[in-house]
Amino acid sequence: MTFPSSVHALGLLAQGGEHGGQHDSLNPYFIGGFGLFILLLLLWITTRFNRDR
Repeated sequence: MTFPSSVHALGLLAQGGEHGGQHDSLNPYFIGGFGLFILLLLLWITTRFNRDR
């Protein structure tokens, strides 16, 4: 694959991502809140198993 054809292919790939690629039903605040909840749950589980302190 030559450099100009690679640039053209990457340009076409970049044009396809103009809409963000997100599904309409995905709320970023819900996803972020759920991720935070999971991380806090994992932190809580980790601290429950670390009884030596």
